Amino acid sequence: MIQSMTGYGNSVVTFQNKKIHVEVKSLNSKQLDLSTRIAPLYREKEMEIRQLVAERLVRGKVEFSIWVEKEAGAEATPINMALVENYHQQIKSISAATGIPEPADWYATILRLPDVMLRTEVEQLTDEEWAAARQAVTEALENLVDFRQQEGAALERKFAEKINNIEALLKSIEPYEKSRVEKIRARIIDALKEIPEVEYDKNRLEQELIYYIEKLDISEEKQRLANHLKYFRQTMSEPAGQGKKLGFIAQEMGREINTTGSKSNQAEMQNIVVKMKDELEQIKEQVLNAL
Repeated sequence: MIQSMTGYGNSVVTFQNKKIHVEVKSLNSKQLDLSTRIAPLYREKEMEIRQLVAERLVRGKVEFSIWVEKEAGAEATPINMALVENYHQQIKSISAATGIPEPADWYATILRLPDVMLRTEVEQLTDEEWAAARQAVTEALENLVDFRQQEGAALERKFAEKINNIEALLKSIEPYEKSRVEKIRARIIDALKEIPEVEYDKNRLEQELIYYIEKLDISEEKQRLANHLKYFRQTMSEPAGQGKKLGFIAQEMGREINTTGSKSNQAEMQNIVVKMKDELEQIKEQVLNAL
């Protein structure tokens, strides 16, 4: 089953007085191109996070974010009261010594000074909290994969429609292919009749006509194109991760359609080839987004 490389997933897990948020976005890319924004507390787990993302998403331009939201009522950052009093006395002394007016808003001034609201303890990541955060990462990745599968199903329907259209157009060539042999023969003979002084060997003419018509024969191209269409359908039913393979098959289909067009010396056939190219171009555009 096809998966799209476009996807979005998020998750929120509550741990004690925190909400751990994880958000993952992906777009199409030839390889895995991962950029991360990780809250400081979880940076020690960055390599593990990257491994989880790589194993689950495989390919795509991926943006990963994990951050923490503290719930209302969580412990506030303490204010260093001794340092506030010290700053207050220093500023008053400077004002008295220099004549510079004291600040109109003492709180706004002092709370901006260094270390007034600096935590003295260093927060440590516990195994329990990482287990909760890892659960959020896993859930967000699973949600993104579900999104990719939904988008992939839409891609698969689109591909099936285009493959069916190319197959129908290929069959519509047959009546023109059979009639053009007689048209080519009649056109050459009529041209020779317009030159009465030219004598020619009818047997040799027949041999040359056969040789010329064989060069314009598209039976092999039609057979190879039919095989590519069948292989494309078969590949779509295989496990996800066949996007590059589908792209290669589409390229081979393009070669056969182009060769058919170069051998089609009849307007009706060339029109059909143009329609096949249009259908194939739409496949090529969308296959870039297939995982």
